[in-house]
Amino acid sequence: MVSDPSALIGSLADAGYLADRGLATVAYLAMTLERPLLVEGEAGVGKTSLAAALASVVDGPLIRLQCYDGIDAAQALYEWDHARQLLALRAGEATGALSGHDAAAAESDLYAERFLVRRPLLQAISFPVGSPRPVLLIDEVDRADDEFEALLLEVLSEYSITIPELGPQSALVRPIVILTSNRTRDLHDALKRRCLYHWVEHPSIEREIAIVRLRAPQVSPVVAQQVATLVSHFRDLGLYKPPGVAEAVDWAMALSVLGAELTVESALDTLGTVVKYREDRSRIEAADLGAMIDATRAP
Repeated sequence: MVSDPSALIGSLADAGYLADRGLATVAYLAMTLERPLLVEGEAGVGKTSLAAALASVVDGPLIRLQCYDGIDAAQALYEWDHARQLLALRAGEATGALSGHDAAAAESDLYAERFLVRRPLLQAISFPVGSPRPVLLIDEVDRADDEFEALLLEVLSEYSITIPELGPQSALVRPIVILTSNRTRDLHDALKRRCLYHWVEHPSIEREIAIVRLRAPQVSPVVAQQVATLVSHFRDLGLYKPPGVAEAVDWAMALSVLGAELTVESALDTLGTVVKYREDRSRIEAADLGAMIDATRAP
């Protein structure tokens, strides 16, 4: 286990994630205090990859719950394998086991552990003592509805779930919980109160250069500097979907594969790696792309 936020910064860097002091501190507190961490920010700033890096730091499994409109308890908690239950029931009938007292016992056995399908929330609290701490990523929680938020609040309050047929299921090893949100809607105060919180900004140009060099070491320092600087300019153009760090890394890698430095021609040829909407491409093409590229060149 890491001893303090500074140590966590180094451990995350070893896992390929460059965190600033604020993010490292709140992540360290979430791990130490066993509190969920709600991370909000624009798409592409590294919220999801934080959970993967933390899993690497603690050498534990990453369990991901992708939220979406309409997600319910069965997809998040557990469900019974009805097909296997039916096969077991028919097998019992075929062998004559389902008669009298044996029938009641056999039917009770239909709700044994072997028929339980554990979904991410139940998986995350099911590790035995001595196991590495799992990292539970609840991704894009803002896409789920109010009822699902209430379910999360109940589970994350005590790290316990009650299955009527089996009884309470409580965490012997509490997971590290990361919730991410792109803030397409506001989450309820009750869930926010349960969590620690951090807003992730787009990185500075210097940090983004360092991230590109770390994630794509084959990229030359010149291209990394040009791409990070130009992507920062793009974010100031009021695009519908400003490019994130992942797009900056993809762009630098694309230029590296082509053996090209950043020019107007190479930028337009590879713009599809960094902007994903026609309107954004049109806005960039209408801007003075040549002047922006010239501004990225070291004096």
